[in-house]
This record gives sequence, structure tokens and C-alpha cells, in this order.
Amino acid sequence: MTAATPPDTVAVVTGAPGPRRWRLHPILLSGLILLTLVILVAIIAPMFLDKSANALTDQTRLPPSSEYLLGTDEFGRDLLSRALVATRLTLLLTVSASAISVIVGVILGLVVWLFSPRLRRFIIGVNSVAVAFPSLVLALVIAAILGPGAWTAALAVGVASIPAFIRLTVNMAAPILEREYVSTARLLRVSRPLVMIRHVLPNMAEPLLVLAASNFAVTLVELSGLSFIGLGVQSPEYDFGLLLSDALASIYTQPSQVVGPSAMIMLTGLAGMLIGDGLAASSNPRTRGARRATRTGMLRADAAAKREASDAPKNAVEVRDLRVTTGGGVELVKGISFDVAPGEIVGLVGESGSGKSLTAMTLAGLVPEGVNATASSLVAAGNDMLSAVPSKKLAQEIALIYQDPMSTFNPALRIQTQLTEVARTHLGLSKGAARRALLERFEQLHISAPAKRLRQHPHELSGGMLQRAMIASSLIAESKLIIADEPTTALDVTVQAAVLRQFAAATRELGASVLFISHDLGVVEALCDRVMVMHRGEIVEELTAQQLAERDVAHPYTRKLLDAAEYVEAL
Repeated sequence: MTAATPPDTVAVVTGAPGPRRWRLHPILLSGLILLTLVILVAIIAPMFLDKSANALTDQTRLPPSSEYLLGTDEFGRDLLSRALVATRLTLLLTVSASAISVIVGVILGLVVWLFSPRLRRFIIGVNSVAVAFPSLVLALVIAAILGPGAWTAALAVGVASIPAFIRLTVNMAAPILEREYVSTARLLRVSRPLVMIRHVLPNMAEPLLVLAASNFAVTLVELSGLSFIGLGVQSPEYDFGLLLSDALASIYTQPSQVVGPSAMIMLTGLAGMLIGDGLAASSNPRTRGARRATRTGMLRADAAAKREASDAPKNAVEVRDLRVTTGGGVELVKGISFDVAPGEIVGLVGESGSGKSLTAMTLAGLVPEGVNATASSLVAAGNDMLSAVPSKKLAQEIALIYQDPMSTFNPALRIQTQLTEVARTHLGLSKGAARRALLERFEQLHISAPAKRLRQHPHELSGGMLQRAMIASSLIAESKLIIADEPTTALDVTVQAAVLRQFAAATRELGASVLFISHDLGVVEALCDRVMVMHRGEIVEELTAQQLAERDVAHPYTRKLLDAAEYVEAL
């Protein structure tokens, strides 16, 4: 391990620059500002404009002027004042209808999962029939049955949107109920309603909030539509829809009557849509990453000049003074430095939370969001990761084997499509050539019926089979560096040794360097040329394979790991 640290340390990747601060997405901020203005109008306008909006005068049908910006109607009432005053009732009805559809729909969507499977299928089937009808059609039917009125219209629109939220809630809850933490809660005899409240609902809150904001705009239009046709707000009360209905008779002689309510519907609806889109963009990691500029950081000018003037790195991996901190300044990786020579297999061991995976992902340029990484030198497969590296070059020269094969694969695509993508896209292989190369690697790792496996979807394979498939795909590109993040976790112990032997043979055949992360000291001892022991973000000891085999260790933490491994073997 190299201890020397060049003086100029530079930013590598930032999940959030500097201390972590809450930043609103520009679209969300625009929507909130616009909605705030609309709410202020709803509060203030009736207080100051009620007389001009409702008092009958002899100033009838005046055109727009400096005194009456939109003119007056046939009763001498100020059209602009009426549009602004109508904002209060319109907002109250829209919020009420939206609350009915969201709250009742979500509750019923969760309650459905408390019933028996047969009853649940029946309810979902009936709800699917209701969803098939447009919500506005259902609202018209309900409003016609209940009779015209402001609050009956709000009830009709709210009830008509409930089936859509039931379906959304049922569909979103289904995968969450299969998660391991939900299964654990059930094993602990946590009641089903409590499971829904504590485990399911919080994990749906974000998408439901996005949908509720977007539904606000739809509800506004539907309520205005009901008032427009006479099934909503009735005189002497008025909302945007009723104002448009009153203006219809004069639309050709006095078109300014439609401007006020039309503009307010557009602005209020736009506020809801912007908030919904902004929430969706804020919850999208890709969008957040682009907004926060999470691409690899830039070398300072003086450091860049030194880099260009220096000789090309001789090692496949070269890390100097790597530090990874949270947005709050807590150091997770504390200035580590190490090398991996060409063709060398180096193990990185330590307990969970020691910083192993964080180090490996930073080396590949995949720093998790919300943390900052700095280093004075970071080289992977000969590529300077402190500068922009073409994605094609990274795909060809660096291979990643992730820890959890079940979450690595896209469940909607076949194995062949996913595992040959790099070969087809970046290596220029034809579909047939990529398939043959993958079949060869499958056979090398003793995957049964390899041709059949290629046609299957990920859920049709076991975790161990998926892990071996992922290892096989990493060997297709003949990468210079393979970063293997605990690739043996899903492998059965009966096949683990054979797979690792084949993996080691294949990497040596390719001349690839390997950074192998593992908890299993026995695996590391058999596979690796050198071993680095990591503890609390620091590399506390470096050993050769022989030293590890002979238990020639110096650091107490390494001894503790060995004693734990020997105890497990003894059991």
C-alpha cells in the first residue's frame, strides 16, 4: 500500500456539494410560487373586491378600460373582480374534491390487502370496471343523481376519482408487501393494519403525493365543467365554471368576459401540474443527479497540468488519499491509498459498514447520491477517473459484478438481452457473436442448459444462477479491471469453490486485474494475491496470501476477523 500523498487534493464526485442543503427543483419552486399567489388571491380578493364584484350598477357592458380592466357585465359588475373573487370558492371545492379522492382511494386501496385473496380479486375486478369509465362521465352521473350544487359537485368529482386511486394504491402496495422487512414484520406478529400504516404507506407516500398534485389540476377542470353545464355551483354563488357559463351568451359581443375565468383556470391548473411535475423530477435520481452535477469532479488547473506532464500510470488501479464524506461532513472513507498491479487479484475485506463497497463504487465513478468524494489520484484500468472518461471506454475496460443479483437485472428483459448489451453496443459484436461469447462464458462457469438460460427472464433463475450469469457477462468484454463486490454472496457453498476457480482462471487468462470485495476470509485467502483489511473507513493492514494463510497478522482487527472465521468453521 502506498502511503505517499500528493499535496493537491481535488474533488472527484459530489452527490451534494458542500454541506447537504435542501434545494427545491426549479419546476417545483415555480409551481409553489404560482400556487401561493393563487391562494393569496383567494384570501385577499373577497376582502377588498366583494363590492365591485357583486354590486349592481348602471355601468353595464362597458369595454375594458383603465377603471375596469376587463370591462363590466350586463349588471354593471366588474368582470376582473368577479374572476378574482371566484378563486376562493373554486379552490375550496377543488381541494375538497381532491382530498376525497386521494384519502378515500388510498385507504380503500390498502384495506383491500386485508381481505382474503378471493374477496380481494372480486373488489379489484369491480374497481377495474369503474376505472374503465372516464372520471368525468362518472362525475356527471353522480351529480345528476345528487342534484346541482357546489358541494354535491365536489362530492361527485371526488367520488368519481376514487377508483383510479384505489387501483394505483393496490398496484403500488403489491411489490412492497413482498419485501423482506414486511415479511419480518409479519413473523413478529405485527397486525396487518399496522403493517400497512408503518411499512407500506410510507413507501408509497412520494409517488402518491406526485399523483395527488397532478390530480388537483384535473379536478379543477372537472368541477369547472360541471358548473359550466349547470350541475355545479348555482347563483348567487359563482366559481370559474359558472362565470364561463354566464359569458357564453356574450362571447361574440363581449369576449372579454371569458378572459378572467379562463386565465384563472389556466394559472391554477398550471400551478398544480408544475407541482406534480416538480415532485416527480425531485424524486427521480437521474434528474436530481443531473441537477446537482454529480458527474466526476474536475481537476484544478495546476493539478491537471501535473497530470498531463506525468507518465502514464503503471498500475491498473492507483488510489491516493481517497476520502468519502457525507453531506454533513462525516468521513466514511478516511484518506486511503492503494495500488492494484496489472493481472493482480487484490482482496478488500472488512465487516459491513467499513467502507469497502463505497471505495469500489467510487473507483468506478459511481458515488452514491448525498456523499462527496475527494482524491489526489484515482486511476482505474489506466483511466484518470478525475477527468471525463468516455462511457464506451469505461464499458470496455471496467467490469462490475454487483453484490445483489436479484436487483441488478431488469425483470422485464430476457437474460440474453441484458448480458450482451455491452458487447453489442460498445464492442461492436453482432447479436449472434455476442450470444456465442456469452454461451461460452456460461459453459465455462458450469451454468446448466446455457442456451435455455439466455431465453429466460431473471425471475426464472435462482439467485446463485443470476450471480454466475453476472460473473460470466463481466468476462465477455475482456476488461482490464474487474470490480467484484461480494460476488459469492448468492452462491451455494457447494458450487462456490468451483465458480471461483473458473473465475480466477478466466481473469488470469485475460490478464485482468481484480478488486475483490468479500466478508469471507477463506475465499479471499484462496483467490487473492494480496489482501487489504479495511476497518471504519481505513486500510489497517495489508497482507500477502501467504501471510494470511500462515496467520501472520499484526493488527488486532485482522486477528478478530480471523478468529471469527475460524469459530464459524468450527461450528
